[in-house]
Amino acid sequence: MSQKSLVEEMQQVQLAIELIELGARLQVLETETDLSRARLIRLFKEVRGMSPPKGMLPFSTDWFITWLPNVHASLFYNIYRSLIVEQECERMQAFVTAYRLYSEQVSIDQAEPVLGLTRAWTLVRFFESDLLQLSTCNSCSGHFVAHAHTPDQDYVCGICMPPSRAGKTRKRREREAEEAVSREVSLKRVG
Repeated sequence: MSQKSLVEEMQQVQLAIELIELGARLQVLETETDLSRARLIRLFKEVRGMSPPKGMLPFSTDWFITWLPNVHASLFYNIYRSLIVEQECERMQAFVTAYRLYSEQVSIDQAEPVLGLTRAWTLVRFFESDLLQLSTCNSCSGHFVAHAHTPDQDYVCGICMPPSRAGKTRKRREREAEEAVSREVSLKRVG
């Protein structure tokens, strides 16, 4: 039986803490670290102040193909791929860095994050299993998440050709209605 060095164990704990802080589920931690389940649960409770959530991980590639998730998944995966290929980062270092950069970009754009850490991890796993591929848009030349082995010679992304209902969510309609009411109230005060 080989003994883990203290440094290796500390690195595993540090990785687990980073992943927990970013919102990782227990299954992600179990897969990506060598720490025991009991130790991960204790660590999760210590870092988050609660027990890890239960339930299944996302298991369908279809979610990543729908319009808004596809834009976010493509942004994240292109960052991740760039860190792996161009910066030669180690897989999990690239993953954590890419997720932080994705989150930062979403907050700069004042958008809501669509891709949680667990979904981002699942996305990477789907690419590693050859269930997904990057297809190049014929219009903008961007690289977007698509089902693997899908013919993509005529591919046009969801940004260049958004679906008719793109961006018309209930939250957006409610926010626009609230903004209209507040504008109306401020106009009445002025007038």
